Amino acid sequence: MAIDLEQELAVAVSAVRSAAKVCRNVQRTIGDVATLSKDDKSPVTVADFASQAIVCAVLSDRSAIGAIVGEEAAEALREPEAERERKLVVEHVRSVRGDETDAEHTLAWIDKGGFDPAGATGPYWTVDPIDGTKGFLRGDHYAIALGLIDGGEVVLGVLGCPRLAGPGGAPGLLLCAARGRGTEARALFSSTPPARRAKVNDLRSASEARFCESVEASHSDQGRSARIAARLGITRDPFRLDSQAKYAAIADGLASIYLRLPTSAHYREKIWDHAAGSIVVEEAGGRVTDVFGKRLDFSRGRKLEDNRGVVATSGAIHDAVLEAVQATRPQTS
Repeated sequence: MAIDLEQELAVAVSAVRSAAKVCRNVQRTIGDVATLSKDDKSPVTVADFASQAIVCAVLSDRSAIGAIVGEEAAEALREPEAERERKLVVEHVRSVRGDETDAEHTLAWIDKGGFDPAGATGPYWTVDPIDGTKGFLRGDHYAIALGLIDGGEVVLGVLGCPRLAGPGGAPGLLLCAARGRGTEARALFSSTPPARRAKVNDLRSASEARFCESVEASHSDQGRSARIAARLGITRDPFRLDSQAKYAAIADGLASIYLRLPTSAHYREKIWDHAAGSIVVEEAGGRVTDVFGKRLDFSRGRKLEDNRGVVATSGAIHDAVLEAVQATRPQTS
C-alpha cells in the first residue's frame, strides 16, 4: 500500500505527545508508581501500560495502518491481583481519552500491540511505550518510541524524550523523521518554540567524539566500550543515559557514538528498541549498523535476528568506530 508519510507522521507525533504527557504525570508521583514484573524481571509500570494504550488508541483512530507491534500485553493487568494497577492505568488513560474510557477499552488498546510481524507483507507500527523503564523509575531519562516499518525498513520514526531539552531549551525533546525528509526537532509538550532541523555533529576525527553509554551496565559491554574509546583516542567522559534517548543525543549533536555491544552470544535486539532511534539518527546525517557494519534488518519479526549489536554514530567516523569495535572483539564472540 502507498503510505502518506506526512499524514502518518502527524498521527505519530500526536500519539507520542499524548503518551508523554501521561508518562510525565506518572513520573511526578514516582514514589507511588505501581510496578508489576515481567518474566525477565525488568520493571513494568502503570505508565508503560497507559502509554501503550494511548499510542495504540490514537493509531487506531487516525492511522491508515492498523497493524501494531507493541512491547507490552495486557494479560498481567487482567489478573485479579492486579486490580489496583489496572484501575490506575485506566485512570491515567481516561485523563487523555475522556471519561467514557473504561477498563475494557484500555486493555483492548494495549492488546492492539499484539500483531505478529513475522512474514508481514504490509507496513506496521512498532512502539516502545517507555524505553528505559528503570531510568523512568529513577526520575531520569526515558523515551517513548514509535516507528513505522515497511518492507523490512523503518520509513518513519518519532522519539519523545521528556528529560532532554527541546528547541529553545523547552522541556522535552521530540525528534521526528521520515525516510528521505530529514529529522526535525520539536518541543515535546507544546507547539512552541518553532521546530528546527536536527543534525549530527560534524567531526574531523573520532578522537573528538563523545560516547553515549547506558546507565544500566547489563545493557552493553562497558569495559569493551572503554577499550574502544581508548583505541580511538577519546578522552571525554561518556554521556550516560538510559533508553533511545541515546539515539536522540546522537541525532541532535549532544554526543557522537552509541554502542550496544553484545553481552551474550544468543541475545538479539528487539525491533521496538531501535526502530525510531535508528531513523532519527540516519535522517539527521548519521549512520546506524550492527557491530559488523550490516544495516539493521527489520524484516525478521519482533527481533533483529540477522544483526548483532548496534553501532550508531554521527556518520563520518563510522568506519573508524567499526574498525575499533572489531579490533576489540573477544575471541569467543
